[in-house]
Order: sequence, then structure tokens, then C-alpha cells
Amino acid sequence: MTTKIVRGRFRKPAAAAAETLSSPEPAMFSMMFHSRLLAENYAPPTVTFAQEAMTYLREHPETEFIDIYLYDCHGRPRGKKIGVEALLSLEEGCYFPLSLYATEIDGQIVQAGDDALSAIEPDRLCLPVPGTLKPCAKDPKRYAQLQLSMREQDGAPCPLEPRVILQRVLNTFHQRGLYPVIAPEMEFYLSETPEETAADAWPFFQIDGAPSVAALLADIERHAGLQTRGLTGIVAEAGSGQYELNFRHTDDPLAACDNVLAMKRLIRQLAQAHHHSATFMAKPHSDKAGSGMHFHISLNNARGENLFAGPPEALPEIMLHAMAGVLALMPASLALIAPNVNAWRRLRPMLATPRFSGWGHNNRATAIRVPCSSPKARRFEYRLAGADANPYLVVATLLAAMLYGLDKAPGLPPADAAPPPLPTNQPHALMLFALSPWLREQLGDDFARLWLTSKREALARFEHEVTEAEKAWRL
Repeated sequence: MTTKIVRGRFRKPAAAAAETLSSPEPAMFSMMFHSRLLAENYAPPTVTFAQEAMTYLREHPETEFIDIYLYDCHGRPRGKKIGVEALLSLEEGCYFPLSLYATEIDGQIVQAGDDALSAIEPDRLCLPVPGTLKPCAKDPKRYAQLQLSMREQDGAPCPLEPRVILQRVLNTFHQRGLYPVIAPEMEFYLSETPEETAADAWPFFQIDGAPSVAALLADIERHAGLQTRGLTGIVAEAGSGQYELNFRHTDDPLAACDNVLAMKRLIRQLAQAHHHSATFMAKPHSDKAGSGMHFHISLNNARGENLFAGPPEALPEIMLHAMAGVLALMPASLALIAPNVNAWRRLRPMLATPRFSGWGHNNRATAIRVPCSSPKARRFEYRLAGADANPYLVVATLLAAMLYGLDKAPGLPPADAAPPPLPTNQPHALMLFALSPWLREQLGDDFARLWLTSKREALARFEHEVTEAEKAWRL
């Protein structure tokens, strides 16, 4: 599908895609039917990593190097470059330190009182994630990239790895015959280095932008296609220089989150090549709209039928319970959804930011929006997370809260009602997360302890610094 570049506040290809899927023979649901049909009896064909690697090298014979990496708790890739001659040996795995998951944004290792992480720094076996061997945007002919996943000493998935945390929550859904379907949207800013010029700024509703930006966006589209990232649209947003990526609806949330993080890296690489810079900060400009990471979500059964399907005036009970759970745990969830001080700058009552934990029909002022759609494509949009959040953790937290709603059946307030406000600062959110046994259990208590320690340390370091604004006071 050709990427659509659209000027305007909201021209969402994702919504259009969902509408297409509601046709008499919906493509997404048909695909899911075949992939989920009699799930207990269906075993997809297995492909070894060696077979995947050999196929890739036949299709890309000029490959010389491969970037191998894992995503840390902040969604940042951490790894190294290897020569192509070492690629096949990765079927047996390689080793990275467990402390990779105990690093803060600046790379410092969190002193969590655990010698295994902060002092001993043991290595752990890391294996390729199937299907992630792709051309690398910095030089797709010569460079490839490969995502890894860490294992414990007994071979079990590492409980500190965000991708593993999401997989564990997904398993709970799958054991119940429920299959979450998601479509991510991610906003970001582009600017020419060293600073944006008036010629390259795209004013609101302008259709034709500067050639340098158009060339960069076209390159993003092309490389997203090379990497098969499921991109369906690039939308020019409200802020000058702000854009949004729309992704295809999929019943594979792990792959969807893989794609979100891979697109961040791809865009940064291509922006640099085009003499631009890209930022995914939640609030990079004090006088412009923040950048969010939204997720459209529904639940399918094993036959690919949307369990949220229904008219807006009579939403299914399962959808109401799921949204009620998300609302009930939203205050504690902010500890993961807004992972740093800059993320909290975005959560301010301005520019239609979803500041309050309400829900509504076709209302972008709420954190949960039920968008316009046909009954078969019914879903809700979760709008609270910023572009800087780790998508694995956002989706894992969102699904954990939906499970809470399905199991505990809290009451859902009326649409557009004024619920209690969310926490207004990070320490309050961290405290609520620490006191949330449901979220801690679903995400893993070891991870929860490490996350709380990490975020409190980072906040303490930030508050210790004297800012340039304070120095300018000349008191």
C-alpha cells in the first residue's frame, strides 16, 4: 500500500483501514480466521534461524554487516555490529549482560541493591527473534539488522525484558481464547539541523511541503516497505514539523511493537542522512503540541470475529468491562505510560491533550476514545501514552488493565463524565504503581521493583541538576 501524506489535524488511514476490514469478506478477519482456526490444532510451519538467514542472504547477497540488538526498558536498541560471516552462528545465540535491563536513559546502571545486576553483571544467552532479520536503513545493501531476546540461565525468557512481559500478558488472553488486535499511531517532530528553517516548516493544512521534507518522508516510506513495517500512512500533524505514523491493524501485538521501535530507529537514521533531526520526546517544544503514541484496540475470538462489534449506542459488555478496567488502573498505569519528567510536560490541559482519565465517543479530549467506525470495526483508542514510552510496556499495561476489567467488572462511568483526575506528577504515579498488586503481578514483581528503583533514581538525578532557567534568574 502506498503511504498517504496528508495535511490536516486528523486524516487517519488506520480508521479507514478498520472500515475496509468490515466489508463482507474482511481481509484482516479472514487472515485471522486462517491463522487462529481451531487454534489448539493449528501449528504454523517452523523455520529455523539458519533457514531464515540463508534466505535473507540469497535475497541480499551484498550484505557485509549486521546490527544485533535488544531493546532496553526505555525502548532503546543496545547491541553491536557483527560481520556477515558470524550471522549463521547466531542460531546458537550470543551473550549480553543482564544489566542491560537495569540501565537508565543515559546508560547508567541502576543501583538496585542487587549485586547480580549492578556489580556482577552476569551475561545471559540471547537468541534471534524470528522474522526480525531486515535491511538496515543506513545502508540496506550492505547492512542488516536483527533483534534478539534474552533468556534466563534455565532457558526461560528473561522476566525483565519488556517484550517478554508483553508476551506473558498476551498468553493470558490467548489461554482464554481472546486475541487482542491493535493498530499503533506515533507522533514525532522533524527539524533541519542545526535548527529548523522557515522554508522547511509545513504550516497547518498546507498540502505541499518543502522538497527536503518531502524527500525524507518518501525515503521513510520506501525503507518502511523494505522492512515490511506495516506502515499505512504518514500524517502531517498540528504542530509545524510534527508528523504521525499510522500502522496496520494486526492480531500480533508483539510484531506491532517491534515495528514501532524499528521505525523510530529507521526515522532517526534517515533524518540524519537528509540533514534533519527527529525527536520522539513527549514534549519537545514548550509552545507546540506534544507527541503521543496511540493504540486502537479490539478483541477477537479464535475465528477472527471482533468481540467489540456493535452500534455505538449499545457497546458490547466485554468492551465496556475492558474500558472500565483501563480507567480503573489508569492512575497507577501512568508510572509506565509517562516514564520521565518530560512525559509529564505533555500531560497538561492544552491542545486537546488527553489529560483526564475519561472516555467518550469521537472525543479527543478523553484518554479513551471510541472512534467513528462501522459496527464490525468497533474498537477504542487509547490516547494517553507519549511517543517516548516503551510500546511493549504500554501495551502490556493496557492489556493488564483490560484483564482487570474483565475479571473484576468495575463500573464504567458515563461517557464524557468527569472522573477523578490523574496524578499530576511522577512521584505520585510511582507510588500508585507500587501500591497496585494487580499491575505488579501482571507485569512481574521483579520488573516492578527494578522499574520503581530506576525511575526514582533518575528523578533524583534530574532534581539535583540546576537548570539553565534557574541560572538565568541571576538571584
